[in-house]
Amino acid sequence: MTDFTDAALAVTARLRSLFPATPLQRNAYLSALYDADIWLKREDLSPVRSYKIRGAFNAMRKALEADPDQDLFVCASAGNHAQGVAFNCASFGKRGVIFMPVTTPAQKIDKTRAFGGTGVEIKLVGDYFDETLKVAQEFCAKAGGHFLAPFDDPHVIEGQASVAVEMMDAMEDAPDMIVLPVGGGGLSAGMKRYLDEVSPDIELLLVEPLGGASLTAALAAGEPVTLPRVDSFVDGASVARIGARPFEVLRDVPPESVLIAPEDRICTTILTMLNVEGIVLEPAGALSLDVLPSLKDRLRGKRVVCITTGGNFDFERLPEVKERAQRYSGIKKYMILRMPQRPGALRDFLELLGPNDDIARFEYLKKSARNTGSVLIGIETAKPENFDALFARLDAGGFAYRDITDDQTLAELLI
Repeated sequence: MTDFTDAALAVTARLRSLFPATPLQRNAYLSALYDADIWLKREDLSPVRSYKIRGAFNAMRKALEADPDQDLFVCASAGNHAQGVAFNCASFGKRGVIFMPVTTPAQKIDKTRAFGGTGVEIKLVGDYFDETLKVAQEFCAKAGGHFLAPFDDPHVIEGQASVAVEMMDAMEDAPDMIVLPVGGGGLSAGMKRYLDEVSPDIELLLVEPLGGASLTAALAAGEPVTLPRVDSFVDGASVARIGARPFEVLRDVPPESVLIAPEDRICTTILTMLNVEGIVLEPAGALSLDVLPSLKDRLRGKRVVCITTGGNFDFERLPEVKERAQRYSGIKKYMILRMPQRPGALRDFLELLGPNDDIARFEYLKKSARNTGSVLIGIETAKPENFDALFARLDAGGFAYRDITDDQTLAELLI
């Protein structure tokens, strides 16, 4: 065994004093759907509902081994890392100061405070994470604390490898394929390094969100690069720049083994797992399942493990998730309709709707001409093809309209 393998085994054993191994569960629904043997490694069932507790534990343990008198730990995080750090501060009996952006949802702030108890102080600073991080690091240096990085740290990578250790221990035979998310790279680097040493024949597929594909960009450039823009919807995996240390492990990953998940499609996966299986996943936690439809031919007859990395889902986001899922699935559209300004015009339009077409939004925008007015209309239907029939009837009826569902600029302004 290498030093890394020994370290991963050791941290896994030490974690048992903190929490039991997260379940590895065969999912009958997905197995039947893809004619495969599909298992879920349920990191969403850890004490903090994500795998982040592992790396934070190992980094804190190593820091205390080096300096037993260290009493202050500092981090910057908008979510799961903060909760992992808070939980471990309470467990080790150490003080923690956690910096979070002002825009962090109250649910995440409250959970972090609950895990940390009276020993953890939360400071809300900055509108964006980069601002928060800068202030946190400056505070840490002045206060003499130990800064806990979320992923670009060898001890964090080592701790996240415990996911792979537990998974392999729970299986009689090694899986054919493992699918896991990649954000900053701590989990993927830790798992890849361990699996390369103990079971190198396993096919490893990494998934990152479309709006935060930092690994894809780094592989293309041959080094970590900073993305000019990041979509923060998948907040647990949307990272502008993959960590330097994780990339050293991931630089030999074939580009075709890194899959991209569009944010709106992830919403359909979240709803499916919630409605069909009763499993609550945050956007990052659903990444490994979201790509399964695109892998259908490759999955048949294989044993596959998907890592569900987190379940810290704020249910106040559910309306947005449903909206994005409906639009991606093609069963909800928005249009601007030029409505004639005459008696009976609205009735004429309503009569063109099919039996499964429902108006979800109706809003007069303004009179665009003497005889017409613009109306914003949102319509939900049962099947995407119903819109083809509706548009045909609108054309035949002489109605002027514009489908703005996929027009990002207009959608942001009007919807």
